[in-house]
Amino acid sequence: MPSRKKTCMFASAFCTCVSSFVVVCVVLATPQWVSSEVRFSRTGSNVTISLKYGLFTGTCEQFVEAGIQVSQTIFQVADAMSSSSTRGLNVATIVVLVLALLSSLLSSGFTCTNAVSNPYQTFLGPIGVYTWNAVCGVLILIAMILFPVNVEGNRLSEELAHSCSTSLEAHIGSKHTYGYSYWIMLLIIFLNIASLIIIYFYDHARYSKKKEQERPIENAPKDVILF
Repeated sequence: MPSRKKTCMFASAFCTCVSSFVVVCVVLATPQWVSSEVRFSRTGSNVTISLKYGLFTGTCEQFVEAGIQVSQTIFQVADAMSSSSTRGLNVATIVVLVLALLSSLLSSGFTCTNAVSNPYQTFLGPIGVYTWNAVCGVLILIAMILFPVNVEGNRLSEELAHSCSTSLEAHIGSKHTYGYSYWIMLLIIFLNIASLIIIYFYDHARYSKKKEQERPIENAPKDVILF
């Protein structure tokens, strides 16, 4: 059976891993990734398309320069995409987040296993916890890079705006503000780092204690050791 100290520390790491899993679910489920205002010229007036969307769904509103507002509509992001590059990066972001979800789930399982048993000699031990937490953190960082690349580099908002309104002509400008669904991915990274720190301190303390127990034997007189 594991010691009380080991159980408490791995239970704390388990809570951070489960929290990371829950936050990844929230990131995937919520559409508040980015808010964009895309301006176009049209015959006789300018039009501003206001977009709020995530990886799967979004909403758009149309504002004409004269003050006319078209009612808000809901759209599917995948259906509104017309180019293969934006579609590919969107799918890649979803896949990366799903892999991060699986890695955080595995990390939760490993920390739970370590809290109730002592699998030090296998990958189920601290090494496994280190690995899956690091993998989750790296995947989240990749997702945080891919999405802005799609929005800024591939002009995703401009592409989605065309699906919300017809007769749009020249693109004048765009303004993007990233929402909480995007920024809470930083919380996932912090939670993974917290899990790693907890396990590291326990593993380091265990290693130091083991060395201290071996030191009296190393320092004992040779004649005493012989007998």
